[in-house]
Amino acid sequence: MDPTSATLMTFGSILLVGSWLLLLKESFDADFTWGLSTLFLPPVSYLYGFFAWDKAKEAIIMSVMGWVLIGLA
Repeated sequence: MDPTSATLMTFGSILLVGSWLLLLKESFDADFTWGLSTLFLPPVSYLYGFFAWDKAKEAIIMSVMGWVLIGLA
């Protein structure tokens, strides 16, 4: 793997983890059940983000940017 791909993969992964942490915080603030679902089933956190778009829009945008960087790697 060349350095550019490794860098894109690293920053994409960092963005994905950061977006999941933001969604975790937002889901626990909204409802304890959503928070536990987000904690134990990480894909559910993105489902929550689409249901609560007004609260979680930044995190969803971060995750899309992370997947774009990983896709470019």
